[in-house]
Amino acid sequence: MSWNPSIEPGCPDEIGADAIETLIIPRAHDLGSFEVRRALPSRKRQMVGPFIFFDQAGPADFVTGQGVDVRPHPHIGLATVTYLYRGEFQHRDSLGTNQLILPGAVNWMVAGKGVTHSERTSEETRKNPHSLFGIQTWVALPENKEETAPSFEHHAETTLPVISDHGVSVRLILGRAYGEKAPVSVFSDMFYADVNLQPNIRFPLPDDHEDRGLYVVDGSVTIAGQTFKAGQMMVFRPKDAITIAAGSQGAQIMILGGETLAGPRYVWWNFVSSSKEKIEEAKHQWKLADWGNGQFDLPPDDRDEFIPLPDF
Repeated sequence: MSWNPSIEPGCPDEIGADAIETLIIPRAHDLGSFEVRRALPSRKRQMVGPFIFFDQAGPADFVTGQGVDVRPHPHIGLATVTYLYRGEFQHRDSLGTNQLILPGAVNWMVAGKGVTHSERTSEETRKNPHSLFGIQTWVALPENKEETAPSFEHHAETTLPVISDHGVSVRLILGRAYGEKAPVSVFSDMFYADVNLQPNIRFPLPDDHEDRGLYVVDGSVTIAGQTFKAGQMMVFRPKDAITIAAGSQGAQIMILGGETLAGPRYVWWNFVSSSKEKIEEAKHQWKLADWGNGQFDLPPDDRDEFIPLPDF
């Protein structure tokens, strides 16, 4: 699909340095078999639009027999978005879903009033050396959707809109941007896209969304005369026309944002809510471990273990 002709890249030098409202350097967490870099939430910014959590997983390499084992754990008040560049995850949840996700596809799980899921490397992949590299985000639900029934959607790589022309390739993962709309069933106005830029190519951010951010996955970009490398997130002032210039080696970036929520969100462990009381009840229900009778159940085919409630 050709690039939307109504979008003019403009000149990056015309952007004031103060157009970058926030610069976030993700915190690194060693999970043993691989490293995770967390950009959201941060001390400087809890959310970008409805996006309240942003983790880069890897890149990591595994020898034969090894892999990722994220045991069953609960969520409320959010939707999870898993998107991979390399490797795979086997997603299982308490709805009965058992879905392998591959690079370029999207797993969208709406937790709503409560869901449990696990993410593991499949047995087939463990038979050989393999690698993993991807992004997982959480989207906070609007207050009137926090108690919605949990659900799951998988969208293959071929079903996502791709906009490409003149050294730019954009795969739209969620929401709307550049005249296209992704097939995922979202609850508020947003955009989330995987963007590949050839060396020195200029690229405009959408200018019709309330809140906008950018994360550099690989390579580097220049904005307002400043260079930003892989592993950095920028959040921009509303309404400013923002144009990005890829570095001499090109760049892969994730762009994200959208409509801000009507009120603040509380985050505790894997729970997100506009209500502290709902988080306390979710904590109580998970600690009870009364699977299938209370708020939570375990995935039908992954019931032998789970992550206990943290003591913090």
